[in-house]
Amino acid sequence: MVRTYWFVPGFNEASGNLDLQPFARIDHVEACRPRACCFELYAVGHDERVSEKTYDAIVLGAGPAGEVCAGRLADGGMSVAIIEPDLIGGECSYYACMPSKALLRPADLLGEARRVPGVPVDADSALDPQAILDRRDEVIHNGDDSAQLPWLEERGIELFRGAGRFDGERRIRVGDDLLSADKVVVVATGSGAAMPPIDGLDGVRAWNNRDATTAKQVPESMIVLGGGPVGSELSQAWASLGTKVTLVEGGEHLLAREEPFAGDEVAAALRGRFGVDVRTGAELESVRPSDAGVIAELSNGGSVEAAEILIAVGRTPHTAELDLDSVGVETDQHGFLETDDRLRVGGSDWLYAIGDVNGRALFTHFGKYQAWVACENIFGRSAEAIAEGIGPPRVTFTDPQVAAVGKTLAQAEEEGIDARAIDVPTDGSPGASFQGKDTGGVSRLVVDQASGTIVGATFSGYDTADFLHAATIAIVAEVPLAKLRHAIAAYPTRSEIWLKLLEKYEG
Repeated sequence: MVRTYWFVPGFNEASGNLDLQPFARIDHVEACRPRACCFELYAVGHDERVSEKTYDAIVLGAGPAGEVCAGRLADGGMSVAIIEPDLIGGECSYYACMPSKALLRPADLLGEARRVPGVPVDADSALDPQAILDRRDEVIHNGDDSAQLPWLEERGIELFRGAGRFDGERRIRVGDDLLSADKVVVVATGSGAAMPPIDGLDGVRAWNNRDATTAKQVPESMIVLGGGPVGSELSQAWASLGTKVTLVEGGEHLLAREEPFAGDEVAAALRGRFGVDVRTGAELESVRPSDAGVIAELSNGGSVEAAEILIAVGRTPHTAELDLDSVGVETDQHGFLETDDRLRVGGSDWLYAIGDVNGRALFTHFGKYQAWVACENIFGRSAEAIAEGIGPPRVTFTDPQVAAVGKTLAQAEEEGIDARAIDVPTDGSPGASFQGKDTGGVSRLVVDQASGTIVGATFSGYDTADFLHAATIAIVAEVPLAKLRHAIAAYPTRSEIWLKLLEKYEG
């Protein structure tokens, strides 16, 4: 018997935007053995009964990291409870990666169609914003996660809808229910948008990534604070739909953690093709309401007025409400749960933290990777999370895209590596011509000259994301370039960019 429990202790962020229905129309009967021990108790001072249940494992959070972890534990024979106050599938599925890419893709297609002769579009062809928003809603299932439930039910995972918090070692309280774990508790509660201490920000309606990816109408104008991947992508997305966008970034380059040329190419495209007013080297000092919406005062003496302001300056882990003091655990200064490379908190064999909440690498794919590492250790098969130290694979889905893995040239040099950068034009292969002329971009390998191996790679240009995995494999496996020379890219694919890079290295 698999049941879903929904607890609503108070207002949550999602309920302000979505009509979340309790999907407890459930009691699906599965051909599986009982997975948990249940005790029913009466709560002191209440007439209603509360239950105390014991499982092998409890997973806090049903985003990508938590869901994968719970699934692996259940597939390995454990009884598992998973706790989630919001939507099963997490931030990326409903408020970040998926809806933002749905908003970006139409402009990419239109741009390519304009470059390729014979496609019946011209300079006056325009996107249909409402159709794009409707398709975005379809991609995120209109905020309905019921399609996620069968996956849990098939594995006998018991779902509790509510905010979980620790109530002593291996004990989690959800609403009036008390859950106990015989073996392990895994914290995978994720993160939320950070709001910086800017004068006046609490007095205006400020968007975060959730608002910006689920908005039902196209704003007339928008200020975007933060030129990282989120700010850059959403600036392009809304500008392509007709919003007048001003992007404010305090650093000298967009995408500050990437190679400088990548951020500069994105800034040039945002300005030239999408009409975004990109202001780098300017801090946002204060904001105040205005008749149009909001006025932002900048450190360079300028000001910007817009209907909306989007804050995209980082993430804050969801740890403040976990009552970690009840198990003697402290977070770091930023609120993250520190772990060892086996992803144990404080070296404990019963407490793990995976995904954004540990701050090691805030990417969905790393949360899933860490779920594997944690489960291997829980099952007694030693594994360590080493990929974060190599440098996470990452993609910014602007046009040009920026796909990167490992170290930048500057990072390699800072670590004392005798590094050499190998650069070639991304559109320089025969296969690139099929995307149209002058798509631009730079492809760079960062080579450790002492070992003759790649320690970093960056590919900017049109649709470069799928170049990335070959570079990731080469870096993780430490494949010498002399050996890599025998990995032949098929003609006339765009993968021949590897041939161009190796020829440049040899030359």
